[in-house]
Parts: sequence; structure tokens; C-alpha cells
Amino acid sequence: MDRTDKLRGLDRSLIWHPFTQMADWEKESPLIIESGEGNYLIDTEGRRYFDGVSSLWVNLFGHRRKEIDDAVRAQLDRIAHSTFLGLSHAPAVELAGRLLALTPPGLSRVFYSDNGSTAMEISIKMAYQYWQLKEGGGAKKEFLTHTEAYHGDTIGAVSAGGIDLFHKIFRPLLFTTHRIPTPHCYRCPYGLERPSCATVCADRMEEAVRSLAGRLAAFIAEPLVQGAAGMLMMPEGYLARLRKVTAGCGVLLICDEVATGFGRTGTLFACNREGVSPDLMAVAKGLTGGYLPLAATFATEEIYAAFLGKYEEFKAFFHGHSYTANPLACAAALATLSIFEKEPVLARVSALAQTMARELSALADHPHIGDIRQQGLMAGIEIVADRKTRDPFPPDKKVGQRVIQKVREKGIILRPLGDVIVLMPPLSSTEGEIEHLVRSAAWAIDAVLAEEAANG
Repeated sequence: MDRTDKLRGLDRSLIWHPFTQMADWEKESPLIIESGEGNYLIDTEGRRYFDGVSSLWVNLFGHRRKEIDDAVRAQLDRIAHSTFLGLSHAPAVELAGRLLALTPPGLSRVFYSDNGSTAMEISIKMAYQYWQLKEGGGAKKEFLTHTEAYHGDTIGAVSAGGIDLFHKIFRPLLFTTHRIPTPHCYRCPYGLERPSCATVCADRMEEAVRSLAGRLAAFIAEPLVQGAAGMLMMPEGYLARLRKVTAGCGVLLICDEVATGFGRTGTLFACNREGVSPDLMAVAKGLTGGYLPLAATFATEEIYAAFLGKYEEFKAFFHGHSYTANPLACAAALATLSIFEKEPVLARVSALAQTMARELSALADHPHIGDIRQQGLMAGIEIVADRKTRDPFPPDKKVGQRVIQKVREKGIILRPLGDVIVLMPPLSSTEGEIEHLVRSAAWAIDAVLAEEAANG
């Protein structure tokens, strides 16, 4: 038995993979990644694959980027980890200063954690405790979010989520949140069409915030793009209006920039596109360039100040993690920010986004592509059984899964969200790589649909 077959066998017999039906996985020959180089992953057989989803939306500047490699090695020569409880260290301090110089105005404090779910869990707990401290146990204990929200997989983050496939079974474990319909123009919950709808979704959002304001600790939102819901895009102006109404009603705004942060939408943060400054903001994924787990929750000085007091008042924020502000991860993050400072990253993203839009436009009349959604280098291609009715394929057809398996024949790694094919390439991609990515995805979609038609 060769090495690859041995690894595959051990994987199937020992490992439980995330978001995976393992009964299907055990029948497959999983791809075993050995190494990475630039924008490519290399398997144990030496085959190269373009990393079309940035290793689940985290990798910004390719694999084995010298500046980040060197920064992690240099930090390793000093110390790999020390606790952040009762101590501090230089990489975390320096990183906090550089991050806050880049975040939307008004955010002035950084609370480190390990991943996007925990960064959102922290945001939710901060918002809740803030109002309890401010009002002495007042009524503002509830949260408002969108129906198709995704904020992570810890219990508080799941409570703020709204994707039944992921969250429904856990409802008995969760605290109740209020939900309003996601602004989803392709499948409008109000049965309307753009632009004649006059953004009724924003009107309904404002009505909900105003009616619940006395009870709401915060509105929780993914700014501009609801990623895990299938790359759903907010209508222009919705986010700015959300900020205006929450501020006017005394409701905190929590923005989940875990997926959208660090250049994905064409600005450093999605909030920048509409000049929005939230009260709390969570980042992770691209923070370290996709190298190591690190997350941060940013808060305003007003929120931070509410937690100050005498030791015996026990007003401190009692939350933390063993690897909070890990020095190696902070070093990777510092190197990542340096790349943004030294290179015209956002200009490159803008140019590549135009290339992607041009290539995607060729699919606009495809009989089984219902909608194409894009913001910057975040895109989703929704495959449907019937373009006119917008009916999806039955789940047992596994159309999205089959497409991402097929596209590997073209040397592309993708991952779907149901039957939405997600394209989220590294920010370091070339124009030619973007063209190949979109054309290969289109080829794979056609190949799978041809198989489906042939099988009746």
C-alpha cells in the first residue's frame, strides 16, 4: 500500500470531519494535501490545485508567503506562547495599535480570541453585560438578527444564527433571538423585485428595531455579505440605514466581519463601503493571512468604560481562552498588515473583481444558473433545477457536491454551500487565475448537469 492510500485509509477510520456526512466520506478517496505554494495546494501525489476558496476564506496572500513565514520563525526564536491572563507581550500590543488605526472610527479597544465563533460569542456577551452594568440589570437583554444569519458554531453564536440546516437541532440549548427576513433580492421574502421594491426590507428592519428598541441589547449583522447563507448581498444603503436606526434607538450594532474583513469586499472592512462604524466588530479568518488561529473583537470606549470599577464590584469581563493573543499568531497578523501597507492590495482586489464580474457575466443566461452574486472577490453561483420557477434540485442529487468534485479535474479546489458554488480566491490571484477559476467552475457545472440530464 502506498503512502497516499495508507493516509486515506487512516483518515476514513479515525477522523470525523466538520460539516461532512461521514457515511459518504467513508466511500470516497479523500484528497490529502501535502504542501502549498503561492495560490496553490499540492497533494501527496504532487498534483497542484488552485485554492479557489482560500482554504475556507482565510488565506489572503498565498501559501508560504515569505514575509509571514519569516515573521513566525522570528517569533518562534523568542517564544511560542505565554498566557495573556495577568501578562502581556509585545506582538499583541503592537498588533492592537496597528489594527485600531485601520478599523472604523470609534472602535478603541481590542479583545483577542482564537476564531470567528468565539469573537462573536465575546461580542454578544459584551453587549449583554454592557447593558446590565449600565442599567443595573435593565430590560435590554435581547438580540435581533437576520433569518439566514451565520455567526459561528458556539452556543451563543448559534443562538444568533438562523440557518436551520446548521442550527435547528440545537434550538433547545439556545437563548431566544428576534429575527427579521434576510434582505435576499433573488428570493425576496416579500415577493418583490428590484428596483421597484424601494428596499422594503430596510423599512421592515427599521420597524423591527424601533418596536423592540427598549428590549434590544444589540442588532447582529454580517455587513454586506451573508456568507454561509449562500453569498447573499445586502442592497446598497441597507447597512448604512441599519447603523442610523440602531444608533437613533439606543441599540448596539454588532458587525461580524469574520468573512468580509481584510479586503475581501474591495475595502479593508465591509463596513467601510458605507461609512459604518459599529459598536462592536468581530474579525478572524484573514487576520493572520490564513496562517494561524487568531480573532479579535473591537469595542468602543463607551462599552469598555462600563466594565471599569473596583475589584470587589466584579464588573470585569470574565471571559478568556488558553491561547488568547498567541504570540506566533500575532506575529503572523503583523506581517499580514505589513503586506497591506506595502502593496496596493485593495486596488488589485478591485481590478480582479472586475475580471471576475466579466467572466461571471457570461453565465447570466445559463438555463440552470438562477443567480450570480458578487461583492469584491466574494461570489456565489446558485444552480437551480428550473430558472423560471427558481426551484432547486432535490438535495439527494448533490449537485453542488458533484460540481466541486468535477472541477478538481481542472486543478481547482472549491467548496459549495448547498447548490451555491462559492468562489473566494486569494487576494494574490492573477487575472489569468481568476479567468481559469470562473471558466472551470462553468465547465464543471455544465458537465454535472449534462450527467444529470443523461440520467433522467
